[in-house]
Amino acid sequence: MSGDIATRSDLIDVTYYSLHLTISGQDGGLRAEQIPELNKRLLAREGVLGAVFNKFGKPSNASRKVVESGNVKLADGVSIRVEDADKEYVFAVSDKFQIDQVQAFILLRSFLYNQGLPPTTDSDSMVAELVEAIGPFFSSEYLHAFRVLLPLFRAKGNAEDILYEVSAALLPRAIPDGEKFAESILQEYLLKTQAKLPDKYLGDPKAATSWAKQNLREQLVLLELLFWTMWEYVPCGGPIILKIFEAAYNTNLGSNQSNNTLLLDDESQQLQQDCGAIWILITVEVLELEAVGEVDVIDFSNPPSHPELYFSSPESLKSVHDLITNHADSQYSCTYLAWSYVLSRLFAKAADTPDVPASFQAFFDHVNSSAGRSYTKDREPIHTQMAKACLNPEAGLFSLLQNLLTNSPLFVNALYLKTGSALTESNTMAFRSVLKGFITALVELVPVELVPDFDGLVEVWIALFGRSESASVSGICVQFWLTDWHHGIARRAIFDVARSRFPIQLRPLLRLLRAMTGAGFLDTDPLYTADIDQERPLTEQRAVCDRFVYYYLSQLSTYSQVIPISACTGAHALYERQTERYGTGNPGLTYVNLRPIRIPGGSTIPARCTGRLLSGDGGDHVVVCWQHQHSGWKVILEILTDYVNRRRMDFGSGGNYQDVSFDARNTAQVKTLRIADVGIEIDAESDEATITDALDLVRSLVQGNPVEAGLLLQSLEDGEPVVCHTMTEAAPPDLVQLTTMVLEEALSRAGTRSRQPLPTRLITSALSVLTALLAIPSHANRVWLYMRSTTALFGAERTQGFAAHALAAERAAGQYTMTLALLQLATALLREATLSILPENAKLQQLKEEVLLRAVRFVHSEIWVEHLGWKYTQLGDRFEIGHRVAALFVNVLENVPPGSAASPFAALSQAVADMLLFKATTSTISPLVTGISSGMQVMRMLFAARRHLDVRRLIMLLQAELHLCRIVLVHKTRSGMSGRACLLEQALCARVIATQVHDGMHTRSDPVDVLASYIPEQALGPLVPIEAAQLLYTLSASLKASQPAAPTLIGHLANPETTVAGLIRIIHNPYDDLSLRKAIWFFIALSVDNEPALATLFVSGKSRSPAEFDPSKGLEWQNDAKGKKKADEKPKEEEDVFNMRPSSALEAARQILVGWKELWEANPLLLACIFRFLDVIWQHAVEHKSVVDPLREDDEFWTMVVSIACAEVGPVPTYETTEITTIEGIRRSTFHEPIQVHAYRTVVKSYATHILTQDVGLHLQLHGTDVPLKKPLSYIKLEPHLKSQEKLADLLAEAAPSSYAPDLHDKGAALLSTHFPGLTLEQLEVQEHVSERDYGDSFAFSAPLLRTRLAAYPAALDSMDDPVEEAEKLVLSINLNLSLVHAETALLESWVTLLKQVIPYLRTDAAVRPHLLAIAASTSFDIASEHRGGDMMSTIHSSRLSLVLALLEVAWFSSTDKKAEIGSFMELVHNLRDIVSNEAQSPSRSLLSALPVPFHRVLLQIVYFVAKQGRSMLNRPKTLNAEQRLTFAQTVEPTLSFVIDALSTVFIAARTRTDIDLDRDMELLVSVFEQCTRPDIDASSTYWLTRCQETNVIRSSLELYTHIDLVGLSDLPLLLSRKQPLYSPHVLLFHMALVSNAAAAERIASEGILTAYSSNFISSAISSGMIDVMLPELPTQRSPAHLAHCSMLSIVAMVISTIGKQNHYFDAEAVGFVTLYWPQITRALSWTTADPITLPLLEEIDQVVNLFYALAASVPTSAKSNALVERILSGFTVNALKLLQQVNYAITHPNHLASLYEPVTHDERVRFEKAQSQVDPLKRTFVTHLIHRLFQLSSSLVGTLAAISRADKVLLNGPDDWPVTQAVIIPHSKIVLGEPASLGTLLELGNRTLDILRNLVQRPPGQSITDPSALSGSYTTALGVKEGVIIARRNLEELLLYATTQLAMWLSKPDFESEQVDADADEHVMDTSRLESTKERRAPRSSLANRMRRGMTGEMTADLQVLLGKSKPIITASDTVIGKPSVDITQILLNFLHERLPS
Repeated sequence: MSGDIATRSDLIDVTYYSLHLTISGQDGGLRAEQIPELNKRLLAREGVLGAVFNKFGKPSNASRKVVESGNVKLADGVSIRVEDADKEYVFAVSDKFQIDQVQAFILLRSFLYNQGLPPTTDSDSMVAELVEAIGPFFSSEYLHAFRVLLPLFRAKGNAEDILYEVSAALLPRAIPDGEKFAESILQEYLLKTQAKLPDKYLGDPKAATSWAKQNLREQLVLLELLFWTMWEYVPCGGPIILKIFEAAYNTNLGSNQSNNTLLLDDESQQLQQDCGAIWILITVEVLELEAVGEVDVIDFSNPPSHPELYFSSPESLKSVHDLITNHADSQYSCTYLAWSYVLSRLFAKAADTPDVPASFQAFFDHVNSSAGRSYTKDREPIHTQMAKACLNPEAGLFSLLQNLLTNSPLFVNALYLKTGSALTESNTMAFRSVLKGFITALVELVPVELVPDFDGLVEVWIALFGRSESASVSGICVQFWLTDWHHGIARRAIFDVARSRFPIQLRPLLRLLRAMTGAGFLDTDPLYTADIDQERPLTEQRAVCDRFVYYYLSQLSTYSQVIPISACTGAHALYERQTERYGTGNPGLTYVNLRPIRIPGGSTIPARCTGRLLSGDGGDHVVVCWQHQHSGWKVILEILTDYVNRRRMDFGSGGNYQDVSFDARNTAQVKTLRIADVGIEIDAESDEATITDALDLVRSLVQGNPVEAGLLLQSLEDGEPVVCHTMTEAAPPDLVQLTTMVLEEALSRAGTRSRQPLPTRLITSALSVLTALLAIPSHANRVWLYMRSTTALFGAERTQGFAAHALAAERAAGQYTMTLALLQLATALLREATLSILPENAKLQQLKEEVLLRAVRFVHSEIWVEHLGWKYTQLGDRFEIGHRVAALFVNVLENVPPGSAASPFAALSQAVADMLLFKATTSTISPLVTGISSGMQVMRMLFAARRHLDVRRLIMLLQAELHLCRIVLVHKTRSGMSGRACLLEQALCARVIATQVHDGMHTRSDPVDVLASYIPEQALGPLVPIEAAQLLYTLSASLKASQPAAPTLIGHLANPETTVAGLIRIIHNPYDDLSLRKAIWFFIALSVDNEPALATLFVSGKSRSPAEFDPSKGLEWQNDAKGKKKADEKPKEEEDVFNMRPSSALEAARQILVGWKELWEANPLLLACIFRFLDVIWQHAVEHKSVVDPLREDDEFWTMVVSIACAEVGPVPTYETTEITTIEGIRRSTFHEPIQVHAYRTVVKSYATHILTQDVGLHLQLHGTDVPLKKPLSYIKLEPHLKSQEKLADLLAEAAPSSYAPDLHDKGAALLSTHFPGLTLEQLEVQEHVSERDYGDSFAFSAPLLRTRLAAYPAALDSMDDPVEEAEKLVLSINLNLSLVHAETALLESWVTLLKQVIPYLRTDAAVRPHLLAIAASTSFDIASEHRGGDMMSTIHSSRLSLVLALLEVAWFSSTDKKAEIGSFMELVHNLRDIVSNEAQSPSRSLLSALPVPFHRVLLQIVYFVAKQGRSMLNRPKTLNAEQRLTFAQTVEPTLSFVIDALSTVFIAARTRTDIDLDRDMELLVSVFEQCTRPDIDASSTYWLTRCQETNVIRSSLELYTHIDLVGLSDLPLLLSRKQPLYSPHVLLFHMALVSNAAAAERIASEGILTAYSSNFISSAISSGMIDVMLPELPTQRSPAHLAHCSMLSIVAMVISTIGKQNHYFDAEAVGFVTLYWPQITRALSWTTADPITLPLLEEIDQVVNLFYALAASVPTSAKSNALVERILSGFTVNALKLLQQVNYAITHPNHLASLYEPVTHDERVRFEKAQSQVDPLKRTFVTHLIHRLFQLSSSLVGTLAAISRADKVLLNGPDDWPVTQAVIIPHSKIVLGEPASLGTLLELGNRTLDILRNLVQRPPGQSITDPSALSGSYTTALGVKEGVIIARRNLEELLLYATTQLAMWLSKPDFESEQVDADADEHVMDTSRLESTKERRAPRSSLANRMRRGMTGEMTADLQVLLGKSKPIITASDTVIGKPSVDITQILLNFLHERLPS
């Protein structure tokens, strides 16, 4: 066998069984596009098809040698290699069935491929077991090899048949000699009837019986083939029909079997009966009765005109005559009578022929001699004698025909299915045509009046023409009306006889006419099958039949009447008897009416009309037939009215009509006769039957035929009222009211205790008439009104209707005709309601909804919840009831989806949704789940019992219930209940006790497991597996969304491995239904995503069966217990030969993808399913690493994926529908297929692109640090396309554009609004999730639902264009367009994610950046020019902006832009202005409205990038020219306008709600605002400040800040997930951005920032000093309150600093702010080295110091200082000096400092613990940073103290102007921890700083002091030498300055001693009395003080001067590191010391 897995042969893959299904249209109908492939398959099999003997050949040496050669070339030209291991099995199969070895090879491979390898018990007996297992498959193939020919023979005679050309081409080749072929069939048949039981079965009775039955099945199929061969293909010549008759008689119609003793069971008896029935048809068929009956067909000329027919050969006629006449048994009566008709035609032709040829004369003589008389014209002809013998009731002809038509599967489809008949097909029109010809011959042979059993003839006629499906009888009915009716009197004589007896005998004519409507049987017929499609459309044939029936009955030419003899005598005689003088009648009497007579039916017979006598004249009554034209329909109305009147009087209930009338009596001489007066035969026994027949006739005509129905109903209402209507002042009751009254009366009997049986047939007929009348627009409303007014059917809210009692009576009998009719009525009510929805009929709609609600509730409570417990004589009734109820619920939910109050019948849909979903109960869900869970067991039981009709009904039930479950779950996912499991889900995931119906066995079954078992079950038909797969998908998706999540589905599977293997087989089989394969692929993909355990099976296939085989390439097992050759011992070249059948879905996908190019062209839908599956696998690649890794390293695989991702899809097809065509019964746009193909190709590209994205992401996840060194293979394959500007531009140019056409949607909405008010597109929306829909013209809106809704609107008569068709075209166009848009958007989004994923690779390539910017610029140009609007366009707009953002993120920021890059960037800037200002896609609208996918956030990110990169360019000299700078400014201005407006809106909205999206908007808006308001972008703040003032955005932000929860404790779960509160960080950043600008800072100050900061959510906590670094509720995170507090301090400090010394009024507010928050401030300043230290605490201290620095710096120098400010600053000074002491200690003791550090965040803690491995604390990165931060804090503290002490004033002014009161540093060297810092502290800290600085200046400026990888997120950047030098130098300079000035002021103070003594007495900074008293105390001077002053001066001055001296060179050296010169402050301070201090 070929090793190429793509090489396939249809001879192996396609069985004869499946070929027959296809060719007969049983697998969904044959389509024109299938014909070429079908023709090819048939021609490859012509040798087998043309053979009768040895169908598959006989073993031969030649074939054996071919197989042994190892290479077999099949008939279709495919060569397949045969492995050595296969040959043993091939030869065994050949020997077993005695067939050709090549055919055995094909049979074996076909069996393995289609059914799989059977389980084996022992490797030694594998061959025998396999051969035994293949037996049923061979038998099936043998039968179907014959059956394939049957549709071809049928098509041969019909040029309109779709198979006509195929049959015309194949049959002459396969069967060149038809007559010889027929003879071969007969020979083979006779051989099989005589076949002896093989010896090997003698000891096995079961096997012997099976063999005998198979032999009988083969005989049956041969007879079927013979029938169709003789139908039109082979002429019925004399020799062949003689052989046929001989075979028929010799086998006794097939009953003579050599193995009769083995054929005793029911199945065998049925097979023999079927053979006998076919023999009867064949023997009648070959006589060509219809041809014989034609004029001039029989010809005695020489040569004859029809030599091919048997009657042209006298010898053949003689032989046939002898055969037939010698077999006069009753079973041959049909053939006997048919031959008598042939004889009659032959004798008639002879009588008309002057010279009969001698040969024919000899035949006639032989016929007469065989009858015992000579041929004379006076004698009774032989054919007449034969006919009389046949028609003798004892002959049983009519009984035979009746039995054949009503009890044979050949004519009764219900029996065919019920008995599991082996017939190929049942009840075809050809079978009935044969019997129609026979009946026609009968009535031509014998006048109907002379038929002894006229009633029997009527029954046979009705059975033939009316008791079958419409499709089977309508053809012969219309043939009768169009041809036979006009052929002659004889053929229509049966109607003439029945008419002549009408209306005395009503039923014969009514029943005959009902049969001739072509409607087929009705539900009152015992032969009726409830699963017959009631909604079948009206065919042309039925319409013709209805038309004939209507006009015939409406224009009856006679009226028969029973006349009493007494009415013909006396003075008041009504009639007169006359003798006919010239007539030929007998007895020659006629009757004349003397007065006008008004007869029942309302017509009047004029006076002096003549009536013909029909009966004898000797009794008290005579029957007269008047020649009077009248309407039989009126007579029907009469008997209905009379029935209602009589029943009303009998039962005292019913109508509104009284027998009393007060009208003036008619004075005319018209005699009115009632029904009883004319002798109509209606008695108690036939009363209901007559009414039923009348109603049946009405509904047969009315049903589905509104034209004839309208005519009928109009004719009933026109003319005179019926006689029974005596209340002339009121309108007579119409048909609707009469039917309703009949129904009410009949149902009322169920509510009484009457012992009379319930009139089931009458109730059913009445219900069906109402159902049929609902389809007539003119009368539908009447039905609704009566439905509303009566409570007999559905009851009322608190009243139970009579129907409930009637149904209860049915349960006792176990037959449910009424129940089914009632369900049909409910369905019709719903259908009519949905077809007549008009907004102007609001009251009528309300009435309909009320009726429907009652109906649905009745059905639910009285039928649905109870029907499983009822008794059933026919199990199929239970299935049909369940099916109809489920279908009713489905129709409600599909036509009126719940959820929208504006939808029509919203209450109805909500009621059904409540029943099944929202308020579901166990009693409601149980029937649904029980039916599904027990379906498989019941089906197997039914199959075992050969009850195929019940199987069919069960399948329909399963279809409806599965579909209903899926719809309910779909609605659940779309509702508010999606987050929790519904009762249906719980039931489907629970084990159910299933009861087998007959044996009472109880078994537990899991519904999920049963659902999975439905999918591969072919016996369930094409739809159930699809529905089961789709339900599993929907159930899995719904369970995944439920909380808590349900357990995995694999736990519900009895054998997961087998289930998965079955699903994989289907998806791998190219011949399985595409819809099924798609549904399974979807389920597999979802399982991989949601079900880990099931995903492992699908992806890896680890749970394999012990024996793996390749069904297409041979038989080798991978496990062999006996030690045979193992798989791992096979040669290398054979290892992959046997892997055709994949063990996992991934393997199946890979094998299918071998031919991906063919799939790309022919089946992109399947390709999309596979790539969707692969995409999900890559999303879970880590979970399936062992399976995915080999594929990730597969070069060929990635070549394919990249090829698909970069493949060209082609131009977008046209989507505006101009023409609609019908494909497979579905109306489709002519552009459906090209759009679908294009959309799926686009989606395949999107999946391929996403797979590449996932793979790159997986590589980054696994090798993050190795990114620059190693690239994944997927990226390597893709890289050339990304780095080539041309290729990447082409790819993105294909992805970025969108085909969306909003004008189509607008046109559709406008058209519906104009022509169809009340109907909107939203009402037509498809309910399924977008991912489950098929692309094409049914994607978004339901076209069938549209057509349903449009049916209610009247047609536009004055419009040239049909708005209905235009609306349909627009909806189809919208669907096509949205299909394209969805696919294009998916591709675009895939590229966005891919570009973001490859950032680590592309961003480092500088050569790519110009390309990316150029593409971003061109894409932005298209976006800027966008003019389309709408929500969908906003989604597309967002995706396209995301593409631009992704390109920019890859390009990233640059400080070395080239000219091309600058040009592209400025083009982007220019386009960005247009995007921001775009009216069609306004960002303001995106911000304000609830768009599905808002795009303003993406746009803001782009703006942020542009602003930041623009700032970089603006700050670089000569980078941008003036024009470009202007362009940038022009873009910033509208951007800021939008941002400020948006901020105002967002701030206002945030006050009313907490919303994460709003928080995200605020964050982005503030970030963009902060960037765009930087001075380097906009030096003048006038514009945006004015805009801020106009929008009042600053005040809005302050008001928001005062009202929001700054901590987030109000929503703790949200705080825990986000780690920060909503809004507050962004508001603070907004304030920070404002205060960075002087004018804006003044504005925010004037708006009351300090007031807002003093009165907010955390003000009380701050004022109490209770703000901690961490919150208990938020562990491992910094407290949001602490962060907000620090931010407020920073902002207030910046405001104070910005406003400066010019706004004195702000001082008081600042002092108030500080005073309010003083406890928290002092808490921060009170840190000691005994307390833990955290980074947030350091930041808080920094911000406090900065605040006081700002206060100190803002104090005016000239004006009088503010006492409050002075007190605040003095208080700070005392605390600061103490803090400085602590800082000094921490800096000089790093080991202790390391022990104080406490990490706050999780990241800090991880890095802290990692750093503990370093023994030396100074080498720990976090310690270095802490020291750095403490140096920063030290410099800030000392700087602030210097500012407070006016150090600059000390340096610049003389001692008299020094603020000596600020001399707070004690000039001694003592350093005491816990006391304020002394001069010694400053000197020590200075020396420490100098040491650090000295060390740093010796390092390279760019060197890093700390390791960046060891830093947590709390550090912004790593610490470098330059940064360290700057901080250390600043600290040193501040210390030197402060020490020098403090020393000078201390030494110049006159109260030196007092200050020294009082220095330690200062306790609290806010004790103002203490501060004031300190200033006032003065100590007396003494000599001791002077001595101390001198001693300290010398010592401390010397130390300070030494420090200054050492600092001078180091500071000078630091200029080199810093990179710029600075002022040397050390020299200034040295000079100051020399000048000001005493020596």
